Amino acid sequence: MYTTISNTIKYIGVDDLDIDLFESQYVVPEGMSYNSYLIEDEKIAIMDTADRRKADEWKANLKNALAGRKPSYLVAHHMEPDHASLIAEALEAYPEMQLVCSAQALKMLPNFFDGFQFEGRVITVKEGDTLTLGSHTLHFIAAPMVHWPEVIMSYESTEKVLFAADGFGKFGALVNETDDWACEARRYYFNICGKYGVQVQNVLKKAANLDIQTICPLHGPVLKGEALAEAIRLYDIWSRYEPESEGVLVAYASIHGGTAKAAERLGELLREKGAKKVVVSDLSRDDMAEVIEDAFRYPNIVVAAASYDGGVFPVMHDFLHHLQIKNYQKRRFGIVENGSWAPSAGRVMRGMIEAMKDCEIVEPMVTIRSRMKAVDEEQLALLADSILN
Repeated sequence: MYTTISNTIKYIGVDDLDIDLFESQYVVPEGMSYNSYLIEDEKIAIMDTADRRKADEWKANLKNALAGRKPSYLVAHHMEPDHASLIAEALEAYPEMQLVCSAQALKMLPNFFDGFQFEGRVITVKEGDTLTLGSHTLHFIAAPMVHWPEVIMSYESTEKVLFAADGFGKFGALVNETDDWACEARRYYFNICGKYGVQVQNVLKKAANLDIQTICPLHGPVLKGEALAEAIRLYDIWSRYEPESEGVLVAYASIHGGTAKAAERLGELLREKGAKKVVVSDLSRDDMAEVIEDAFRYPNIVVAAASYDGGVFPVMHDFLHHLQIKNYQKRRFGIVENGSWAPSAGRVMRGMIEAMKDCEIVEPMVTIRSRMKAVDEEQLALLADSILN
């Protein structure tokens, strides 16, 4: 069923409580929302569709909200299938309706809707273009690479609403929404948009010139008031790659438990020495997306891994690779390696870290031979001091 955002803007999106992995990689135990909106005016505009997984529910919400009226426009802010997979069906259902999208999105349409005749049905818009519905006017904002190249946002100037595409989204179905927006919004941002900090900053600069009273994202709750201000504040920190909180992440990859014990002991030493927050994560078992979130959240990170096949244990390589492709930067690293006969993990980890922008490696790099010994604990204590100073 649709819900009301204002007298003239309705929410017609749907919750997905059956999905286990968003984008086939992010665990979503609280489900996912696919947000869609309807603006009522002399001309009615549908703002995005939904994932095909929930096609029937979305169509029912749209039908109920329209109450027999005919929409004039379908605005597609983002072509990713969780928002755009029902475009062709909507255009078929309402033959007089026109699709509004960016020129880059127009080029993508055949990729998703092979054989559908879009000719004469599409209005392309760019930065600065407007679309008047009556008393409402949409002002289009180019938002390339937040997080696809075709993305646009739109600002409705009468009610001061920003339709933010994937910006300001979060994991979780709306029926499971809590007051803690930042937790799952943070994990969502760094894993979905984290690479594109510069592009997010560009959009934030445009948004700073607008009187925004409401943000309608494509995932997660509608933001107003203090929640909106806090979301913008956090997006500014996150997109500048600055640490959000004081603390240390210790991420480890252990085969037979020796590296795990060293990582846990290092965590204890850091706490004893006054670290405000220490998170110790097992890369073989913990949610990778959540560990990446913590890596971005804190200024300091220690990577501890076993050597493996002349390199590094694969889950550590995967973790550092994830950080690289997310444009990880401006952090301090410590390194702990383990090897029974020919330690190699440290060399590989150091090389991957050195490829990241503005990342410092603090000394000493600690080398453990199979199991932690008294001399190793002394080295871990020195590393803890280096990390905290």
